[in-house]
Amino acid sequence: MKKACEEYRVILLDQRGTGLSTPLTPTTLSQFTSAKQQASYLQHFRADNIVRDAEYVRSRLLPPGERWNILGQSFGGFCAVTYLSLAPAGLRYVLLTGGLPPLGDGCTADTVYRECYKRVALQNAKFYSRFPQDEEVVRSIVRHLAEEGGVAMPSGGILTPRVLQLLGLSGLGSAGGFERLHYLLERAWDPLLVPDASVRLSHTFLRMVEIWLLDFDTNPLYALLHESIYCQGAASNWAAQRVREELGDQFDAVKAATNGQKVLFTGEMIFPWMFDDLKTLQPFKEVAEILAKKEDWPPLYDMTTLRNNKVPVAAAVYYEDMYVSFKLSEASAAEIKGIRMWVTNEYMHSGIREDGPRILDHLFDLLKGKLLLR
Repeated sequence: MKKACEEYRVILLDQRGTGLSTPLTPTTLSQFTSAKQQASYLQHFRADNIVRDAEYVRSRLLPPGERWNILGQSFGGFCAVTYLSLAPAGLRYVLLTGGLPPLGDGCTADTVYRECYKRVALQNAKFYSRFPQDEEVVRSIVRHLAEEGGVAMPSGGILTPRVLQLLGLSGLGSAGGFERLHYLLERAWDPLLVPDASVRLSHTFLRMVEIWLLDFDTNPLYALLHESIYCQGAASNWAAQRVREELGDQFDAVKAATNGQKVLFTGEMIFPWMFDDLKTLQPFKEVAEILAKKEDWPPLYDMTTLRNNKVPVAAAVYYEDMYVSFKLSEASAAEIKGIRMWVTNEYMHSGIREDGPRILDHLFDLLKGKLLLR
């Protein structure tokens, strides 16, 4: 922000459904009397309408015909590519950080998860290499949860082996995540003060797990629409779960713990059982099923417009990004005329947070020709 404000007026948009843009919460969604009504409303909260909102804001803030510059991080980058497709006349240039979306027809979610599970497995291997003692800690937690049939968390939800695996979403893919996950696992068990007392997971650990999963409470929109961001004219049909089943036992936590193998955490995936296991998502189980089966999602990208793009675009692509596949990003970049890519393994998906000034400088240099084409 400080770097950007040196030369630009910065406008932060709360995309529809978030922040102050009519936020969607468990209480606001409860105003609808049926899951069908909720689904009808929620279908309007994807990138195409976010771009239309942005264009409306631009037309009110800028003089007629004046364009603005946009920066999109992660899903913001997906929205920026939709912007290039639907309203390029409103853009002077575009910066993308960790946010080049897959551009195939239909629903590309299956393709995305086949690549992302590979990266998640690699991140698990790196985590356990960094903290090898945590292998047995995680196995012991999983065995305990399996034997107990789950353990109640402070707010009333149930911690099960598959819910425990969700910690990989925050713990494996961003700077400092390995350390945060390790420190969390250090607090897993209550110390035994009395000989022969029963072993229990600590209240602190259970509460911290809840905090890690709190986004599903305050922002159900993420869980409900995550897979739909990959869909154009086709349903996702719970792609992450289907691809997980294709992998056999690789992410079977109980089997791994029983056999003395590494228990693998998962990544940025939404599974249908989350709407059973996570108390905060239980009210949305029916609408989630409707959205997962919805086939008539409108298009998000215009390939002809992208292949004839005239708006300068610079993208930071992170080689070891766990959330946005480098392989798929590279394929998408080939479809956007004139894009300049900076591929680096210096940062993870959270690069803009770690070293924003340097990343912005590098992208500006690409746009301004200070870094020549090679």
